[in-house]
Amino acid sequence: MLLKSLPAISAGFVAVLVGFASSVAIVFQAAASAGADQAVLNSWLLALGLALGLTGISLSWYFRMPVLTAWSTPGAALLVSSLQGFSLAEATGAFMLSAAISLVLALTGWFDSLSRRIPLPVASAMLAGILFNFGVALFSGLQQDFVLVLGMLLCFLISKEYWPRYATVLTLVVALIYVSLTGQFQPGELSLSWPKPVWVSPEWSLAALMGVAIPLCIVTMTSQNIPGLAVLQSAGYQVPARPVLAGCALSNLLLAPLGAFSVNLAAITAAICASPEANPDPAQRYKAAIAAGVFYLLSGLCGAAVVALFLALPAVLVSAIAGLALLGTINSNLGASLQPGPAREAGLITLLLTVSGINFFGINSAFWGLIAGLAVYTLQQCIQRRKTA
Repeated sequence: MLLKSLPAISAGFVAVLVGFASSVAIVFQAAASAGADQAVLNSWLLALGLALGLTGISLSWYFRMPVLTAWSTPGAALLVSSLQGFSLAEATGAFMLSAAISLVLALTGWFDSLSRRIPLPVASAMLAGILFNFGVALFSGLQQDFVLVLGMLLCFLISKEYWPRYATVLTLVVALIYVSLTGQFQPGELSLSWPKPVWVSPEWSLAALMGVAIPLCIVTMTSQNIPGLAVLQSAGYQVPARPVLAGCALSNLLLAPLGAFSVNLAAITAAICASPEANPDPAQRYKAAIAAGVFYLLSGLCGAAVVALFLALPAVLVSAIAGLALLGTINSNLGASLQPGPAREAGLITLLLTVSGINFFGINSAFWGLIAGLAVYTLQQCIQRRKTA
C-alpha cells in the first residue's frame, strides 16, 4: 500500500518544495515591508501553512480532485512595494478586505463576470509592472556578488533546459552550497520549538483599501485563480469554481490576522499533482494534493526554522532567487500585455504607469495603472463604436 502511494506522496512533496523554494523569499520581503519582526514572520508561515494545508486536504477529499491551494506569489510581490508606509495593522486590514471581496465575488458568481470584463492585456500589464523590479533586482545584484548571481543565473538557465520543473530548487541548492563554502551562510542553531501565532488586530484605511486590497484581489484573481482553474480543467477535472474559491477566500479571511495574506488556487504546482506522474489513474490523483496539504501543515509548524534559515542567507541571494523564480511570469505577462489587439495601448499605459511607482493620495501605482488602462481601453472602445455607427 505504501509503495503504491509513493508517487502521490512524492508529487505532493515536490509541489510544496517547489512552491516554497520559488517564492518564500518574496513572502519574507513582503512581511519586512510591513515592518514584521521574526516572531511575526513565524506567524505568517504558520498561518499560511495551516490555511494551505487545511484547504488543500479538505477540498481535495471532498471533490476527489487534486485541488491544491497556494499563496499568491505575484500578490506577495505586489506587497513588497505596496505595503511600504503602512503599519502591520493596516496591512492586516487590507488582507481581510481583499479576502472579503474575493468571498463576495465567489459566492455571487461575479468572479467569472468580472474576470471577463478586465482585458487580459491590462491585467497582465499590471502584473508585469508589479514584478518588473524583481527582474531588475536580479541583475542589480551582480554588483554586490558577481560570482554568486552569475552562477545562479547560469544554473537556472541550464536547469530550465534539462529539468525545468526543478530549476528554481536546483538553483537554490547550488547557491546554498556556494554561500556555505564561502562562509556567507551561518544559520547557527535552528529552533525547532512550536511556532507561536501573533494576532494583529486590523485597522482600516481608504489608502490601504485602494492601494493594497483591491490590487491584491485582482492580481490573485487573474494570476492565480483563473490559471489554477485552467490547469485543472486541462487535466480533465471540472472543478466547481464557486465553492472552491469561496473556501479559499473564507480561510484567507479567518487567518489574515495571523498573517495569511492570500489563499488561492495553485497553478504551476497544481500541475505536478494533476499529472500522470502522481498517479496513472486520474481519479486517484487527489491523493497527491492531500499529501501536499499534509506537507504544508508540517512546513507551517516548522516555520521558525524556515525563517531562521532564510534570515541567515545573504540578501543578494534572496533577491536573486526571487527574481529568477519570477522570470517566467514576467515574460509571459509582458508578452500578453503587448500582444497586438485593441487593448495593446491600454496595456502599455498600464505597464508604464505601474512601473513608474507614482503615489497619489497614499495609493500606489498598481491601482492607478489599472485605472488608467481600463479608462484608455473604454475610451478606445467608445471611439471604435462611433466610427462604425
